[in-house]
Amino acid sequence: MKKVRLTLTALLWGTVALALVAVVLFETGVLEFGYYAGSGEQAEFLLTMLMELLTLAMIPLALKLFKFKSVHADLVSRKADALRKWGLLRLLMLLVPLLVNTLLYYAYAKVAFAYMAIILVIVLPFVYPSAERCADETTDEEEQTS
Repeated sequence: MKKVRLTLTALLWGTVALALVAVVLFETGVLEFGYYAGSGEQAEFLLTMLMELLTLAMIPLALKLFKFKSVHADLVSRKADALRKWGLLRLLMLLVPLLVNTLLYYAYAKVAFAYMAIILVIVLPFVYPSAERCADETTDEEEQTS
């Protein structure tokens, strides 16, 4: 279980670090800010709508994922293997849009992408793979009360 938790934690912090590296590179001028700004309003509009829908859909789905009966049953029965599978999926549901929104903000200089990335960062503590959370999520409710 500890190895799975370390894998999930490494994925979370690695992706956040990657996003921070992108922020530093763009903010210091190493990479050009707004290189797609104004060059294709339709593409920008479609990407904005797609990322808004994706971000707004992924947040509640990721937060609720472990409450679905089939997922919870898998987590309780297979513990570490299921936690690796479902934990990676849940983190990727939040981290991929975070990284994409960060890069799109700097590509299009459109603040909506930055706001969505910030919202995703705010959600991350609710899925942080701490030892207690991993143990709670792989334990049945009846086992917790006894």
